[in-house]
Amino acid sequence: MSANTIRATVYLDPALHRALRMKAAASRRTMSEIVNDAVRHAIREDEEDLRAFADRAAEEPITYEAFLLALKADGTI
Repeated sequence: MSANTIRATVYLDPALHRALRMKAAASRRTMSEIVNDAVRHAIREDEEDLRAFADRAAEEPITYEAFLLALKADGTI
């Protein structure tokens, strides 16, 4: 464990905890390493989503009904 880590209590579903323990043993990694990697991955996905929202902020909104009509008009549905 690095000196730059913080101890935290996380409550897991018992089945998820067992799966995490088994994955850690099988991969010869700690449960903390696996959880840290999963959290990093989730945060990266959030960053990508926020960037996509910002990129599309200038787009004109379209109603669901209008979108369905456009799909029908181009033969998609």
